[in-house]
Amino acid sequence: MGRVLIVEDVHVQALHLQRLLERDGHSVGVCRDATSALREANKDWDMVLADLQLDDLDGLELYQAIRETLGDEAPHFVIQTAYGTVENARAALKMGVYDYITKPVDPTELRVLVKNVLEYRRLKRENRELSQAVAARKIEERIIGRSRAILRTIELAKAAAGSEATVLVRGESGTGKELIAELVHAASPRAGGPLVKVNCGAIPENLLEAELFGHEAGAFTDAKESRVGRFELASGGTIFLDEIAEMSPALQVKLLRVLQERELERLGGGGQVIPLDLRLVAATNRDLESLIVSGALREDLYYRINVITIHVPPLRERRGDIELLANHFCAHFNEKNRKHFKGLSPPALELLRRYHWPGNVRELENVIERAVVLGRGEWITPEHLPANIRSSAPPPGRDGFDVVARVLDAGLTLNEFERRMIARALERCDGNISRAARLLGLTRRTLQYRMRRDGIRARG
Repeated sequence: MGRVLIVEDVHVQALHLQRLLERDGHSVGVCRDATSALREANKDWDMVLADLQLDDLDGLELYQAIRETLGDEAPHFVIQTAYGTVENARAALKMGVYDYITKPVDPTELRVLVKNVLEYRRLKRENRELSQAVAARKIEERIIGRSRAILRTIELAKAAAGSEATVLVRGESGTGKELIAELVHAASPRAGGPLVKVNCGAIPENLLEAELFGHEAGAFTDAKESRVGRFELASGGTIFLDEIAEMSPALQVKLLRVLQERELERLGGGGQVIPLDLRLVAATNRDLESLIVSGALREDLYYRINVITIHVPPLRERRGDIELLANHFCAHFNEKNRKHFKGLSPPALELLRRYHWPGNVRELENVIERAVVLGRGEWITPEHLPANIRSSAPPPGRDGFDVVARVLDAGLTLNEFERRMIARALERCDGNISRAARLLGLTRRTLQYRMRRDGIRARG
């Protein structure tokens, strides 16, 4: 059953329509004029049944006003019209009104009309949800990894997406915070609206305020014409403020007001207030708590943006994803540069796994691009990697003897050392037995045999 708002200035007619619809189980509201209907229209109605001729506005003007306010979320509109004004009602259809019904209203015709509206609305909602799911899936596929750390981050982003709460994405530079922000938007009810991105650290401080809030002509020396700001452009959708901690304290105060009041004033706007309908997703690689202590970040803004926090793990905490990421980038840059590398050799992969990756996924992407562009051969080998990565691990011979010495000093038996080595390899490979076997230089069958023998289970 649906929710129907009747707009009818004749009391007897309004009561008759209300009883007809309530008898069929619908929830019905009644307004006697267009002004009160405008106030009621945003209360999640499925359909508005309005008389074409009202005292204050006609039904078509009411439709246009509601569409301007609610956009695609507006209820479907049906116009009541007398026989003499059918042509006007038909003209209304061209403007987007769902349908019209003539007076006196036939109960059967009304039931069929309401049923069709509700079915159309249901299909439209399902189609929108399916489109959102497809868009979210495409972004999720761009987040390469199967480690528990990154999968937890993805699940939290999708869970947070369904709310209107402000999201703060935290993580080191190069971890993929922007992709997580895109996933939050794409999986949210606002996915049909815009996602407006602003890098607060890339825009000079004296320009950032005008960029965010917009300005009127003459607001400052170079403001030759009015300009809509990023907040207004994000109306109906999401604004992503990357590196939010780079904002000056003065601008933080204005941002705080936007978040609290959901409204803004353009620069030079003369006090005119513009309402906002948007969601904020912010990101930072800074230690916000330390910035509060130093006075660089307002504490009240911190609590306003720190509603749902999503931590994006650094690459060193998801080493099991390095092979997936490296092969993905290899295939991507092969296609881009018309190269034909089959992948990375085991020694090259091992060097990548040992490296500490201060620049995270972005640094790995750059390393693989360099190797593909400059390298020759079928496989990317250690020689194709930068010197700092090749030198990050101790020489194999010396490292091997150091490991043996530490094992003997710890009093471990050979069986115990082997058991721990297998467990560590499985952990590094996120429970993938085939990858762990390659890492240990064993066949999959041999590794499975030793796992059964020692009671080791793969945890994926």
